[in-house]
Amino acid sequence: MSVDVDELGLRERKRLATRRAIQLAALELVDEHGLDVTVEEISRRADVSPRTFFNYFASKEIALVGSGPTLPSGEARQRFVEAGPDEPLFVGIGRMMAETADVTTSDPEVFKLRRRLVKEHPRLAARRMETTHEFEQALAELVVERMLADDPTLADARAATEEKAWLVTMVSFGILRHAWKQWIDHSTSSMLRHYVLASFAEAKGLFG
Repeated sequence: MSVDVDELGLRERKRLATRRAIQLAALELVDEHGLDVTVEEISRRADVSPRTFFNYFASKEIALVGSGPTLPSGEARQRFVEAGPDEPLFVGIGRMMAETADVTTSDPEVFKLRRRLVKEHPRLAARRMETTHEFEQALAELVVERMLADDPTLADARAATEEKAWLVTMVSFGILRHAWKQWIDHSTSSMLRHYVLASFAEAKGLFG
């Protein structure tokens, strides 16, 4: 089931608000003064202590580029792996990614500013590429797990299965990028997850 930020508990909402404040402060300061801003300056702008900053982000660069999309864990992950061959693989990926979309990336203002600064600063672009690759690797491994659950005989051709999983992952990430672009460009009040589900549904209609 998808989760709206408004449906979260008070403690979780406060955590997300603090996380957003730190990210926005970091992005605004870099926009104003360049990359040489310090964690102390970011913490002061966000009205938190440096210790609190490091409770949320391991470094200034991670606060700036964000963690990117995340994969669900626990029951949500198991639902994807165990859905069975009756659920098309891309449908399952779209449903799974929609479950975490609004919790991890719910603020168009932060997203727009980050996107512009990543384009302007090669160092941030390089770090963003690292986080993207980490996500792609995790998704590819999960897709392999799902493919083997659907058809255990694929284990006999593990290398070929992994190659197919990487193709699925690359296509899926392209669909996610389309969803993010639609969400930003339309600047509506719709939750990001709606665009994720719509993009995956459109891709399914186009490519079968």
